[in-house]
Amino acid sequence: MPDSKRAVILGAAGFIGSHLVDRFLAEGWVVVGVDNLITGTLRNLEHLQGNGSFSFVRADISASLDEVRGRADAVLDFASPASPVDYLKYPFETLRVGSVGVENALSLAERSGATFLLASTSEVYGDPLEHPQKETYWGNVNPVGPRAVYDEAKRFAEAITMAFRRYRGVDTRIARIFNTYGPRMRLDDGRVVPTFAAQALRGEPITVYGEGTQTRSFCYVADNVEGMWRLLHSRYGEPVNIGNPHEMTILDFAAAVQRLAGTALPIEHRPLPEDDPRVRRPDISRAREVLGWEPRVAFEDGMQRTMDWFRERV
Repeated sequence: MPDSKRAVILGAAGFIGSHLVDRFLAEGWVVVGVDNLITGTLRNLEHLQGNGSFSFVRADISASLDEVRGRADAVLDFASPASPVDYLKYPFETLRVGSVGVENALSLAERSGATFLLASTSEVYGDPLEHPQKETYWGNVNPVGPRAVYDEAKRFAEAITMAFRRYRGVDTRIARIFNTYGPRMRLDDGRVVPTFAAQALRGEPITVYGEGTQTRSFCYVADNVEGMWRLLHSRYGEPVNIGNPHEMTILDFAAAVQRLAGTALPIEHRPLPEDDPRVRRPDISRAREVLGWEPRVAFEDGMQRTMDWFRERV
């Protein structure tokens, strides 16, 4: 397809990355997916076997992207462990992929004249003292805590992305992604959605860290991907929050999962992890204004789809 645009999606075998691959293919793009598979899985891409518009390269972007050849119109960097279980298991890999890996990805975009989109995170806000969080908030991050391997890697990733934009003229975008859920999440990745879903479907007690009064805001993956698509095709270079401002406590979320699973299970409270954010809610005024975007999928609908997907795998 010589006239088609070509996207390089890093972290393509991951949860959000694989959904992005599907979206770009549906839009008529040729897609090169890159992943080293330490947290991603080829199961997320197996439905694309035989698709002539998709190719896969197994590579560690922290080492090199030399295996990715040919032109690129867009480079999207989703190549990082994203759950506490993963980035605490792979601390050095997380730090490298957020620094050397991002630089390699930016250099690929620079060589190709491509637009670069960085998947950053709400974790750059740390345990926020501002609520809800706007993109202008600089955050409250512990730089020497256990979560810093992820938080500070993403903060560095944003800094080097802006440096390439200011000093090298690379066309860049930064998405600060808040809690996202949906099919293709790993049951064992340690995040609250798959953990609670698996426990409810197995009839196990629901494990809540702390009192469960901490809050999160959950965005369905299809809404997330739509936000990424619009951001890539905008001309906006400053960070943009991509998330759902509907906020709930962890205890309320546990109750919703049990209701959807048709169970009534005990809650087991465990000690709150160090530096765990007490609140998390995006201010999406910028996304509404710049992208004309806001989430469309209601929480009950998105969670029902997600629970159905988990039910087939538990």
